Amino acid sequence: MMLIPAHHFRDIERKPEYLQPEKCIPPPDSRPAGTMWFIRDGCGIACAIVTWFLVLYAEFVVLFVMLIPSRDYVYSAINGLVFNLLAFLALASHCRAMLTDPGAVPKGNATKEFIESLQLKPGQVVYKCPKCCSIKPDRAHHCSVCKRCIRKMDHHCPWVNNCVGENNQKYFVLFTMYIALISLHALIMVGFHFLHCFEEDWTNLLQAYGLTREETAEARISLHEIKQPLKVSSTECSSFSPPTTVILLILLCFEGLLFLIFTSVMFGTQVHSICTDETGIERLQRKNQRRQRRGSWKSVKETFGGDFSLNWFNPFSGPSHPKPLSDRDWVRQVSSVSDTENTETTTEEPSEERKDLDSAEVVDE
Repeated sequence: MMLIPAHHFRDIERKPEYLQPEKCIPPPDSRPAGTMWFIRDGCGIACAIVTWFLVLYAEFVVLFVMLIPSRDYVYSAINGLVFNLLAFLALASHCRAMLTDPGAVPKGNATKEFIESLQLKPGQVVYKCPKCCSIKPDRAHHCSVCKRCIRKMDHHCPWVNNCVGENNQKYFVLFTMYIALISLHALIMVGFHFLHCFEEDWTNLLQAYGLTREETAEARISLHEIKQPLKVSSTECSSFSPPTTVILLILLCFEGLLFLIFTSVMFGTQVHSICTDETGIERLQRKNQRRQRRGSWKSVKETFGGDFSLNWFNPFSGPSHPKPLSDRDWVRQVSSVSDTENTETTTEEPSEERKDLDSAEVVDE
């Protein structure tokens, strides 16, 4: 249970139209039970499609431009297996991050009956979200895109078309890690491909003239002086024309470098958030709220699902799901009840409506 400073409690504007639990009617659930979680957001869907397109483009260039035309079958087989495995894990992690409920709070549970069942004691309050009419447990925040309050919400990521929260943070971390690895792998292969092809094409040109490198340097032969250029086979480097090959590789380099930087930063940020037990929203807000933090190793184990094993890197293995929310998880404790009572004291006798609101202890956040 989180302790809320009295000054934070005093600064909250109490609006009767939001604080009356009688007006909270649970909205009808548009999704039948057992339906897959999916956010219908146009921007998020477009970003998710672009993500898959870029991964498949990298797959096409790596396979059909660099690996398949190569006559070094061992090199092609090893790199093709590693790259395809990483790409598969990246896309699987993306799907799990996108289609997993990030930890949505039950919608419309801020009803009078539910609040009365909590049996609030003096100094205890419940926070209600006026947008989705839900009682917000500790560390929950409302997402305007998902239109739900999300437990332990870090941020909303359009690239996975979902919030990063308590239940899918592991998949998002794996997604950023595998994208960074395939980007680095693609950049390394492109570098070797350029070096190998340039050296081999230069050697083939020399052999076509029957000269060695030393003889070429002595004769100072310039290719611009040749009226009929020789056609040297370069099928070992690419099955496409040289201009097309260069364009495809340059685009892959730009994509790989951009995604390597972006996903590496995101991966480091997420790992830091997990180890410090502080979400991105909490780090930005920096509220002076006393909260008991978990240890770094305990937080990592809860996020990735138990003790260290290969399942940490498996997008098909879920995290350690927390226990179902109990009544005490919905309630927050004011740090100083006397301070709060003093701030509520006025020279005039409070009205009956104000007494009802104070006794309800429902706070809009």
